[in-house]
Amino acid sequence: MVNTTIGNYGNLTGTAAYGSYGSYGSFGTSTPSASVLAKVERTLASQSGGVARLNDNLARSQTRLSGLGQLQSALAGFQSIAERLAGNGLNTSASSSGKGVLNVTAGGSAKAGIYAVDVTQLAQGQILNSGIEKTSATRIGTGSSATIKVEFGTAGDGTFTAGKAGAKSITIDSKNNTLDGIASAFKAAGIDASVVKSGTGFALAIKGESGAANSLRISVSGDAAVKDLLSYNPASGNSPTAQGLTQTAAAQDAIAVIDGKDVESAGNTFKDAIKGLDLTLTGTGKTDVTVSQDSGQIAQNVSNFVNAYNDLSNKLGALQKGPLKSDQALGQVSRELNSLVQGSGGVSKTALAAAGVTIDSSGKLVLDDKKLKSAISADAGGVASLFTDEGQGLADQFDARIAVLTGKTGAIQRETQAVGKDLTVLNSKKADLAKALTTQANALVAFYTQQEQGAANDALPGYTGPRSLFDILA
Repeated sequence: MVNTTIGNYGNLTGTAAYGSYGSYGSFGTSTPSASVLAKVERTLASQSGGVARLNDNLARSQTRLSGLGQLQSALAGFQSIAERLAGNGLNTSASSSGKGVLNVTAGGSAKAGIYAVDVTQLAQGQILNSGIEKTSATRIGTGSSATIKVEFGTAGDGTFTAGKAGAKSITIDSKNNTLDGIASAFKAAGIDASVVKSGTGFALAIKGESGAANSLRISVSGDAAVKDLLSYNPASGNSPTAQGLTQTAAAQDAIAVIDGKDVESAGNTFKDAIKGLDLTLTGTGKTDVTVSQDSGQIAQNVSNFVNAYNDLSNKLGALQKGPLKSDQALGQVSRELNSLVQGSGGVSKTALAAAGVTIDSSGKLVLDDKKLKSAISADAGGVASLFTDEGQGLADQFDARIAVLTGKTGAIQRETQAVGKDLTVLNSKKADLAKALTTQANALVAFYTQQEQGAANDALPGYTGPRSLFDILA
């Protein structure tokens, strides 16, 4: 079978499963003449429109899927702020006495008090560095296939215990046997990798997820040079025959002592280690976390809510103009959230305006700080109940409505699943088209080569009579 790469048909490029269309490649043991290649390209040129349409559809679906992910993330960010206002959250504040140790946010279930926190260790991901190559494009090894197996687990003193997460497999061959290619292959497998300048050359840096249970063990079969570059087994200690990569940072958990109790986390955020508080660690050291509840905090939290809503509105507008233009799920989200600030949830626009919160012509919230503080002075409880009131306040309703929209049966998930199915179908069509084009290209090369040889010598060795392109394609 001829291994062919014919013409420039849109963007049918990438993995071997789809073929590679963009430049002429090798044709078996001999290379067809320029005239044969030209004829093949002219014959297949009619296919370019279909290829372009398929690639356009794929690009649109992938862009739409990305946009839905951005929509989900934007809603989750605003929802977290709305949730923190529940219960006593609107009049609750939290602060840290120590600089550079942690940031703290309080929710409605936080209790007033002072809590002692001693952060002794931050969480971090493992970092492994390769040896140095002259350039990031230097070919490594012979180009023969090498299979990289990446396992995730806990490394001890000369031990490695694999975790529940399945191993990942990465293939390196002549198409990607450079530092740049290997980094891209790791990223495609969901593992952070990059090429970094190191001394007089370049090296590969591989970074695992934070947390002690996310250490890496990397084994390689196949090409010896790739194996020498990328092997890493924490159970083998510093044996030079077992390690191609060098560890420059070990995977570890965040560790802290809170009111005398040891707590650990794979990341640098502790949720509810102190009830109702989110602690984001920024450094090691001791600090006191103070939680206060007073009506003076209401104005600041209302301001935070208004700013967060307007930020969400801006993000929705950007998605509407960009990846989710005329999208049904986005349209539903925008309508339902806008209806809440318009009073459909039971909190009237008049009541909000009396507390200094109005709606401008673009649908954004506008805060009159002076009017808000005056309303709080007159009736702090009444202002608070506009936002959080046993599920009836504005923040409560936003929280509940977003939970439905982003839930498993919500509009965003339904549309995400539909787009995912579309992508599966399109990728299948792409694979079929690549296979068909390769078959046609092979047949055309054979046919036009036979014609060319026949013109030069009517009595070709082994020639059995006239054959049409239909015969060859059949």
